[in-house]
Amino acid sequence: MTNTFLIYGANGYTGELITRYAAERGLKPILAGRNEAKVSELAGKYGFEYRVFSLDDTAKLDAALQEVDMVLHCAGPFSITSLPMVKACLRNKKHYADITGEISVFETCAAMHKQAVDASVMVMPGVGFDVVPSDCLAMHIKNRLPSATHLSLAFYGMGRISHGTQATMTMNVGRGGAIRKDGKITAVPAAWKTREIDFGEGVTKTGVTIPWGDVSTAFYSTGIPNIEVFTVVPKGALKAMKMSRYIGWLLATRPVQKYLQSKIPPGGPSDAEREKGKTLMWGEARDADGNRVEARQQGPEGYTVTALAALSIAEKIMSGNFTPGFQTPAKAYGAELILEIDGVERQDVV
Repeated sequence: MTNTFLIYGANGYTGELITRYAAERGLKPILAGRNEAKVSELAGKYGFEYRVFSLDDTAKLDAALQEVDMVLHCAGPFSITSLPMVKACLRNKKHYADITGEISVFETCAAMHKQAVDASVMVMPGVGFDVVPSDCLAMHIKNRLPSATHLSLAFYGMGRISHGTQATMTMNVGRGGAIRKDGKITAVPAAWKTREIDFGEGVTKTGVTIPWGDVSTAFYSTGIPNIEVFTVVPKGALKAMKMSRYIGWLLATRPVQKYLQSKIPPGGPSDAEREKGKTLMWGEARDADGNRVEARQQGPEGYTVTALAALSIAEKIMSGNFTPGFQTPAKAYGAELILEIDGVERQDVV
């Protein structure tokens, strides 16, 4: 084993944050991306090696993967970029992890389970805020109610989002929502359902359903066949989500997408914003007999969680702690994985 890993998309907001935290932990990743000026500048800042290539340059991609044990893929939108990187990892027998939250990416990776097993590598999308905290909460709840048939999850307090996250959200605007029903991912209208959620700490908010990654991953982690995920949005945003049911086709057109993408501000939350930030999570499971359990979870700001969780999983993989095939964070490392991050707490309510 080389005992190192590749951060592809290192010069993006989240990739750069992960790079900084990697340096603080004494890790020595190889940085990579398409923009030589930005990648080389970042590598020089931390004394890391770097490589420059696009995902369609198979020769350079394969050469870079031969130098590492795993890839931490941070270059979105992942619905476009993940598949070529996953295929390259399988081809070169290297572990794959990314920070996606897109349902389609999780499902694509799940479909490649046998290929990953045959290559003796682990494929684990969603090693950041999407979906480590919620995946662990889902498994914790499932462990408390093994007979659960319905799972609801919610989160609040992400704060300001990065350019890359907003670009992915914008690309998916107008595509509606998604839930899991009877084991199948099912399309529903945007803002399909709302409910009042008590996050604890005196915070009760109206949550709205969104097509979050757990609609995919929580099923693989828990086996619960009916899953809904909620978040809290401003009233104006909720109205816009409902309006998108009728003009989604327009929002998805190329000219409108080009305009919307051009209006996305660069960067992401500052260090001060991240330090002040906090995320609140809630989960509930029910079974066919009317039994119910509920739990809450609190943690640092979302991008901080992403960097810490992603690096923790990278360290586990490089130490030989991995399970070949497609895996979710909680399925591979248990419901207590998220509690390894300082500042994360969990309480059982019911």
